[in-house]
Amino acid sequence: MCLQGAVVAIEHQERRIFGLQYHPEVAHTEQGTDTLRHFLLDIAGLTADWSMAEVLETQLKLVEQQVGPTQHAICALSGGVDSTVAATLVHKVLGDRLHCVFVDHGLLRYKEGERVMDMFTQHLHLPVTKVDHAEVMLGHLKGVTDPERKRKIIGREFIEVFKAFANKMEADLGHKPAFLVQGTLYPDVIESCPPPGSGQKHSHTIKSHHNVGGLPKDLQFKLIEPFRELFKDEV
Repeated sequence: MCLQGAVVAIEHQERRIFGLQYHPEVAHTEQGTDTLRHFLLDIAGLTADWSMAEVLETQLKLVEQQVGPTQHAICALSGGVDSTVAATLVHKVLGDRLHCVFVDHGLLRYKEGERVMDMFTQHLHLPVTKVDHAEVMLGHLKGVTDPERKRKIIGREFIEVFKAFANKMEADLGHKPAFLVQGTLYPDVIESCPPPGSGQKHSHTIKSHHNVGGLPKDLQFKLIEPFRELFKDEV
């Protein structure tokens, strides 16, 4: 199939080869949804039995199995949609065994920290602690101009905050929270360099998201990422 002299689609029925050189998933592509449906259902032979309700139930069960009946978890809560929904989901399972941490990193908009904390405590009723890490974070970022290096620094400093918080909680719990909840999405994974030591080589680095490629080697937490295989509009 050609469009203005460019090959935009190929098909070889006998060899079962099919390819597109455009984006059928975007809203302005004519018959894009029909194209995807034809490929998935008619060509690939998949069954359209996936639903968001099933994703929710599956993730609730996975969190319950992963954390168990006594362990505690820390949630990296930024105030954005992804981490907030992740925290709400995990809180349904863990209750007061979930400890949310909102880091003031010095890069927030005016009064944003106050608005976020009010939303968490007054409206969502999530157990959240605000940690002021602005001076330290800005000190490490001072003079750094490379965006990739900035993201690595931010990721490292977030983890340092969560480690310190876990150390403080050890005195109360008798043990450190072993799990870290993040609102990681699939595009974060695609765009980031695979986590160090993971052995994954799924893509070249577009940019390292602090919650994926920005994670240090000595993480010291087991990750809980309910939305790691979802896109933004699915959360």
